[in-house]
Amino acid sequence: MVTLSDLPDSVLLEVFSYLPVRDRIRISRVCHHWKRLVDDRWLWRHVDLTLYTMRPKVLWHLLRRYMASRLQSLRLGGYLFSGSQAPQLSPALMRALGQKCPNLKRLCLHVADLTIVPITSLPCTLQTLELHSCEISMSWLIDKQDPTVLPLLECIVLDRVPAFYDDHLQGLKRFRALRSLVLGGTYRVTETGLDASLQEMNYLQRLEVLGCTLSADSTFLAISRHLRDIRKIRVSARGLSAPGLAVLEGMPTLESLCLLGPLVTPEMPSPEEILATCRTMPKLRVLELQGLGWEGQEAERILCKGLPHCMVIVRPSPKESMDWWM
Repeated sequence: MVTLSDLPDSVLLEVFSYLPVRDRIRISRVCHHWKRLVDDRWLWRHVDLTLYTMRPKVLWHLLRRYMASRLQSLRLGGYLFSGSQAPQLSPALMRALGQKCPNLKRLCLHVADLTIVPITSLPCTLQTLELHSCEISMSWLIDKQDPTVLPLLECIVLDRVPAFYDDHLQGLKRFRALRSLVLGGTYRVTETGLDASLQEMNYLQRLEVLGCTLSADSTFLAISRHLRDIRKIRVSARGLSAPGLAVLEGMPTLESLCLLGPLVTPEMPSPEEILATCRTMPKLRVLELQGLGWEGQEAERILCKGLPHCMVIVRPSPKESMDWWM
């Protein structure tokens, strides 16, 4: 009979990678062989600690003993709503991540209080920064800071960050490597603020505006004015009209366009009107329409026939709104 011990190390490592961090550490006590596997740097490239509200002492131990130079992506969270006595993320811990984890490229913070954590303390190696349901200070991106802060940052995801507003958005222009911006539920961002910010960030290649108070028409107008080289657009269809969509006609580099419902109004463009606009986009390869209330296969048939070189996806709204940015 084949047992776990008979499996190749590569298979065991793959199995161990699905275990929560706490269980990985526990199985290292089973035998010397498993201890050696748990120490394998491959197993600690991507670490998810959102299942736990860890004391700082435990986080420091993981950082020194297991993660260090192996770590490439880290998910932390669960601190904001755990009570006033809960441990909090600190500037010292963020600076330690930068010093001890030189290969850390992606940091995802969930439900965290960052009001005392300045952006200058984040690891300078980050290429992707995700904030989900986090609190930030009003001056987090506004104060004048060293232009070398996060010099490699290519993607920032702001999902339900209630304090984020126009001045914060303007502050993103300091990140000259930024190419991807996701705004999810940032209800304080205004149409004027978006337009002014995109004018300064005309190098963006991907923009997602989801679940905000901004209308799709105003978002598309700002994109057409300032982001002529954009490659991917994902926008909630709230306030979308045929004339509003038409401002995207002729976008020369757009490869993917996604419209998400479910807010449907009489002004919503028909499949034929969407087709007319998309035909003017020479590089469009993906058209995704979610939750627009179109039943049956007629809309998909019209779009597929009119866009033979494009992948057309027509489906209901996703069950999990937290998949917006994936």
